[in-house]
Amino acid sequence: MVPPEWEFVVPPRPPTARNRPAPPDLPAEPTQAGRFEQARRVQSMALLEDYAELIADLLATGGEARPTDIARRLGVTHATATKAITRLKREGLATALPYRGVFLTEAGESLAARVKTRHRLVVDLLCAVGVPAEAAEQDAEGIEHHVSDITLAAFARFLKDQVLKAQK
Repeated sequence: MVPPEWEFVVPPRPPTARNRPAPPDLPAEPTQAGRFEQARRVQSMALLEDYAELIADLLATGGEARPTDIARRLGVTHATATKAITRLKREGLATALPYRGVFLTEAGESLAARVKTRHRLVVDLLCAVGVPAEAAEQDAEGIEHHVSDITLAAFARFLKDQVLKAQK
């Protein structure tokens, strides 16, 4: 006799072409491919945006953004931070001198300002719909990179309408 813990349920067979349920309505292939392309592009830039935003914050508060400080604040190794800083420099977003900190170029400062604005807008929207502040800050770290300019404009309109309603 087989002990009960040895028994297992055989999973059902996967559906075949004949008995497979109809797929949900799929967008046209070029449309769907375009959406995924956009997501991959955003994912690639998200890392640079996070680094640029942090470097700008460190420069604004302490006057210096050292790779060691960047690594600690992002919870990555020094080598990982150095690799990302090298990419920032290659993209023309930062400069660094040996044994000195990292500095943003004009393009890097512009990127950091855009990211910071986007971050604040996402946090403000999440708080406006009832998300606790700490959760809003944490969630915004991911959302901010994937929100289109059209969606950000809608967020801003919504928040502006909320302010106007509160003033009445």
